[in-house]
Amino acid sequence: MDAQGRGRAENIDPADQWVLNPNTGEYELRLTPSAPQSAVPGPRRSASRAVGSPSGAVGSRTAPPGRETPEAPGRRVPGPRRGRGVPEEPLPGRRGRRPVKKKSRAKKILMWTGGVMAFVVLGTAGAAYLYIEHLNDNIQSASDDGASTGGFQKDKAINILLIGTDKRTGAGNEGYGDKGSVGHADTTILLHVSKDRTNATALSIPRDLIVDVPDCPTEQEDGSTKVIPGTDGVRFNTSLGQDGRTPSCTMRTVTELTGVTPDNFMVADFNAVKTLTTAVGGVDVCLAKDIKDPDSHLNLKKGTQHIAGETALAFVRTRHAVGFGGDLSRITLQQQFLSALMRKLKSNDTLTSPSKMLKLAEAGTEALTVDSKLDSIGKLKDLGLELGKLNTKNLTFTTVPVLDNPAEKVKATVVVNTATAPTVFQMIKEDVSFTEVKQKAQASKDAAAAAAEARLKGTKSAASAVRVRIMNGGAPAGSAQATLNWLQNDEGVTKSENAGNAPAELSKTTLEYAPDQADQARKLAEIMGLPGTALKPGKSVTNAQGLPTMTLTLGKDFKGAGVSLTAPVKVPDSVQKSTADKVECAK
Repeated sequence: MDAQGRGRAENIDPADQWVLNPNTGEYELRLTPSAPQSAVPGPRRSASRAVGSPSGAVGSRTAPPGRETPEAPGRRVPGPRRGRGVPEEPLPGRRGRRPVKKKSRAKKILMWTGGVMAFVVLGTAGAAYLYIEHLNDNIQSASDDGASTGGFQKDKAINILLIGTDKRTGAGNEGYGDKGSVGHADTTILLHVSKDRTNATALSIPRDLIVDVPDCPTEQEDGSTKVIPGTDGVRFNTSLGQDGRTPSCTMRTVTELTGVTPDNFMVADFNAVKTLTTAVGGVDVCLAKDIKDPDSHLNLKKGTQHIAGETALAFVRTRHAVGFGGDLSRITLQQQFLSALMRKLKSNDTLTSPSKMLKLAEAGTEALTVDSKLDSIGKLKDLGLELGKLNTKNLTFTTVPVLDNPAEKVKATVVVNTATAPTVFQMIKEDVSFTEVKQKAQASKDAAAAAAEARLKGTKSAASAVRVRIMNGGAPAGSAQATLNWLQNDEGVTKSENAGNAPAELSKTTLEYAPDQADQARKLAEIMGLPGTALKPGKSVTNAQGLPTMTLTLGKDFKGAGVSLTAPVKVPDSVQKSTADKVECAK
């Protein structure tokens, strides 16, 4: 049913009020009930694009149950929807009326465009709502094989895994990627969006990072499940494509690496960069020097350059002409490109152009393969609405901290920097912002939080004076004994004992102590990395020797003996990062 058939103007969906003006060729927002409706483009079918599995098990374009298969030649495409009355014809060159007090609805439509590259569809999917059924047919999906959280939720932090493959699909892509590649995870970004939607972190994972790929249960074409054996000490990019691995296997590998379980995944090939940059009319990038790279076919002069299509693809693929000529240098270039694309998407030039929004919706839905929990325009629109709340100054790009692989004489791969990477992973897992703006807000604590922090301040006893019993209140089995061994053997807390299981499970680890044991509590908190909120002034218990003893109960948040439970609030100085609002020049 169209807008005119819905009755009252206040019940009209804003997306139904974008109208094509035949005199200007532009889409215009009509907020009057009698506004004419634009034609809905007929479904555009593209060739099957396999992702991951060489057999096409993932991403092969087949009609889902209940959806029609592609039209036979000569089949008529439905024309414009018709209202019950004769539509008004606007005067030549005149735009439709826009009542002053309807801004909130227009804003709602514009909010649907928050995102970037693979993030693009997360936002442009809102624009895609303009012709849902047509765009639903564009979307390819693949099973998450139980590797995700089950899909993003509006009241929680969001983690989306964005994967760019090196598979040569589409015309004009023969010169890029590895010839004959089954589609490895060439570019991978874990996009974390905070629970309050004030900030986000885009964590790039180097393709040449040495990781352990776990066993991966994978859905086959016939509906059966096959477990693809894992391999240790291999390049991260082999988590997709190799041995029939699908995006769900990349998901599992990221979880093993970072401790963060993605909610959803999105996979793009080379065509995504070309089609999406063309749809927005190109983006501006900055070069600190002339770049001429015969391998990627990039030839640009120093300064600000406007790129789109083939040139944009060459820009994100080049590596030999920038930095040290390796994958890490290319990652920096890709982050600069994505920042530029994000700025373009957030600009009025894009947000106020319905024609660009439509092109983005078309290009975005055809460019990506998504997981089965994100396989409709409605779901993508909801995700886009969440991302539309982000400010580019609070979107941080960073990379997994790495070191050259010490096992190699000729450096070709990298390994995780264990000194700094755990902090980066924990900040994402604990939903801590990488941007200074948000950190200042976090520093402004309420009275209860300030009181909790105050418990950590004061004199501390010696480790040998700390008397504590340890109970398991929801931590993995064996945690109490492992913690006891660590405290006694490594930290000198010799007056400690294993008290078995707690009477009830706790979500958070707690340390209860009597007032005269505060100095012991502060020392144990320092050793274990307990936050002030974990300290619970109360009473002590008497141990078998008749001595007052504190009680440490390991909750579900316990990460292991020796692993701090205090979330870091600052990114290590050695970790490179940038924000999407800043223009940086490629070197």
